Amino acid sequence: MGLVDFIKKQFIDVIEWTESTDGVLAWRYPFEDREIQNGATLVVRESQVALFVNEGKVADLFGPGTHKLTTQTLPLLTNLKNWDKLFDSPFKSDVYFFSTRQQLDLRWGTSQPITLRDKDFGAVRLRAFGNYAVRMADPRKFHTEVSGTREVYNVADLDGQLRGLLLQHLSDAVAQSGIPFLDLAGNQIAFAKALSEAVAPSFEALGLKVEGLTVQNVSLPEELQKILDQKIGMGMVGQNMGQFMQYQAAQALPTIAAASGQGSGVVGDAAGLGAGLALGQVMAQSIQQGLQGAQAATGAAPAAASATVGIQPDEIMATIEKLADLKAKGILTEDEFSAKKAELLKKLV
Repeated sequence: MGLVDFIKKQFIDVIEWTESTDGVLAWRYPFEDREIQNGATLVVRESQVALFVNEGKVADLFGPGTHKLTTQTLPLLTNLKNWDKLFDSPFKSDVYFFSTRQQLDLRWGTSQPITLRDKDFGAVRLRAFGNYAVRMADPRKFHTEVSGTREVYNVADLDGQLRGLLLQHLSDAVAQSGIPFLDLAGNQIAFAKALSEAVAPSFEALGLKVEGLTVQNVSLPEELQKILDQKIGMGMVGQNMGQFMQYQAAQALPTIAAASGQGSGVVGDAAGLGAGLALGQVMAQSIQQGLQGAQAATGAAPAAASATVGIQPDEIMATIEKLADLKAKGILTEDEFSAKKAELLKKLV
């Protein structure tokens, strides 16, 4: 080995990091057996910081720029090594580079529904997902709390921990936002802001900062979504029970046609439609009659009570026959038919 090669191996004149790989948060400069020459150049690019660590102790931190390494530019490291002011000899120290740019499109989401309190429903099981960005905020803290002496520390190494922190604070974010579930889908920006604020202290404890957090979807499990859909449907119909029952019957047309053996096509659809509308009308009439009977008992609606008493026997018998036909087709259960039949027969007494 020549003298020039020996000198190149022993002393380092330029220290820099080109970030050739994406997703790296911390990278240790590979010194091997080499030492840093007095007056060497440290190049720190935009979106980087460099941290000097001597014998396990965090020393000087350098931001973007080109730095000559002397006793003036390394005051803390100089003090730790007790060098004289001339700083003639080379020195050995670990140098860690940290990326301060945003690490984008990190994903978060609920693998299982999370139970939360809600203003309207009392408690809901919620699903949600979105993405977020994170950046290095405190390299000293990140080094001491997270990355340590590792040669490379990637965002992927923190992915599970960061997603866990976000999900842990999800319920806090919903509570702090004060937004009921039915309004969350239309207020995803406000919800994302509340979640970002709720999780910020936990990220700061790692030396990181969460940025650009988004909520892309908020939903309920399928079985709860069906119940919500029915509640919304009733709200849209309002107090008109007859219309609501006809709406429900129309929704059940394929099932009604199959149960009645009518098959598909125009004839089957027409038969199913007739059975569905009949069911809607019968149930709506029964409910309406029950409401009128209750009003008559309390004296709240004499006119309605008079109308109820005036029901003709043949009308009641016709209604029972319709119900029996629906039971025979499997649309009504035996218990439902018996209950309605008993209720109608009371009208004959």
